[in-house]
Amino acid sequence: MPVHPEIKKVLDSIPQSDAKQKIIPEEARESMNAPTVPPEKRVQVHGVDDITVSTSEADIPVRIYTPKEKDSYPILMYFHGGAFFSGNLESHDEVVRPICMESGYKVISVDYRLAPEHPFPAALEDCYNVTKWAAEHGDELKWDGKNLAVAGDSAGGNLAAALSLMARDKKEFTLTKQVLYYPSLDLDVSEFRYPSLVENGKGYFVESDQLAEFNFFYLLGDVDTDNPLVSPIREKDLKNLPSAFVVTAEYDPMRDEGELFAENLKESGVHVKTKRYEGVTHGFLGKFTHLDEYRNIYQRTGAFLNEKLD
Repeated sequence: MPVHPEIKKVLDSIPQSDAKQKIIPEEARESMNAPTVPPEKRVQVHGVDDITVSTSEADIPVRIYTPKEKDSYPILMYFHGGAFFSGNLESHDEVVRPICMESGYKVISVDYRLAPEHPFPAALEDCYNVTKWAAEHGDELKWDGKNLAVAGDSAGGNLAAALSLMARDKKEFTLTKQVLYYPSLDLDVSEFRYPSLVENGKGYFVESDQLAEFNFFYLLGDVDTDNPLVSPIREKDLKNLPSAFVVTAEYDPMRDEGELFAENLKESGVHVKTKRYEGVTHGFLGKFTHLDEYRNIYQRTGAFLNEKLD
């Protein structure tokens, strides 16, 4: 279907970008981190607590969302998007709140270290270490001891998928589910091997020609993009991974890699649900979930997280 008319209005209002203009992360963060929904209009939750988790690598700020007062909770770890060099707890507050309330999970949003100051594997290490901390502090968090899921959007989807691989192989804790919103799963963009990188390459917020520069900040040094912890779609053994909900957007350069990853998971025997949202672009969580066509993403997420599997 065509781009949603309300989204097209926003796209038409954006000045044409200069492809030759270099991105300066410190400057780009100010605009990229700005939330869309004002605080007074965000979904209300029972409790929000900001704490710092000390790990072997760094002290990591986290924000813990509690949906209501209960004796125990399933836990969802949330990793924000932002091309690995932007995003923070506040930029995704408007996204995490409805996920918390629709799912009934206690959600822990992780403010992992950003590139280029902290390139790969810093962000992944932070997400892994905070998830391990949550598993080890179940009594303090009132964890139900059974359900421990991960979720993320865009770069955060990459981190959630990579962390699922790490958790399976290291066996220090067990993940039950993973939610990947328009994930960036192949960081090698030296050639446009997915049709959506060409079809949706320009004019839809994220442009394909920018991806190499975005990824460069995260991949400083001699980082192999064939490493599945960098590009999870390169993992050949996808067995015994947590069940997945993979969400893609019709007008997203990264649409096809997300959908291919979902198919690869299915072929490996992983329980997978998918949903492609039509007429919408990359990054629609928060920005366009007030529109009727997209607001049910949070209900779908909650239903998946609470789905009973054999």
